[in-house]
Amino acid sequence: MTSAAVEILGLGLGILGWVGVILACGLPMWQVSAFIDVNIVVAQTIWEGLWMNCVVQSTGQMQCKVYDSILALPPEVQAGRALTVVVALLGLVALMVTVVGAQCTNCIRPGKMKSRIVIAGGAIYILCGVLVLIPLCWFANIVISDFYDPTVPSSKKREMGAALYIGWAATALLLFGGCLICCCSCSQRDETSFPVKYSAPRRPTSNGEYDKKNYV
Repeated sequence: MTSAAVEILGLGLGILGWVGVILACGLPMWQVSAFIDVNIVVAQTIWEGLWMNCVVQSTGQMQCKVYDSILALPPEVQAGRALTVVVALLGLVALMVTVVGAQCTNCIRPGKMKSRIVIAGGAIYILCGVLVLIPLCWFANIVISDFYDPTVPSSKKREMGAALYIGWAATALLLFGGCLICCCSCSQRDETSFPVKYSAPRRPTSNGEYDKKNYV
């Protein structure tokens, strides 16, 4: 597989991860109700996300309410909002930078500068993966701690929702895609970094022999 194909593969994985982060940010299923009671008949299910809470009835009806106050939110929700929005914006920047410096585009002439731009795009994708991992792990730690805390009532216990798993999958795609972009760009840069030696044209001397100084 050529470096250009690996670069395109890394860019595709980065785009998928970026879309996954946006999807996880918008989904309200960061925390869901934990069914640990003896009674298996549950009338409603509670979803808690970064932007809203939803209550799903057993009949299939769903009611959602956006958070009224930003400052009254828990710190993990505020941090999750900020970091996921930043990652969404950085993912767009990484996409533009990578496309500008990609081997399949002609925005910039091939050379060291083109490779550096692609490496910068891959590094931004890796940074996005690291940033979005912070709120995901923070939420998971809180959910697990509260679940096994005996002082927390059963009605307040939560489990990890689908948005966390989507976010972790998106993080893996961002990290893997960014590493592919950086690795293939670095290898291409090393291949083109060898100095090129040119030999001078051999000119015969007055006695008909070639001068040895013309050989490299």
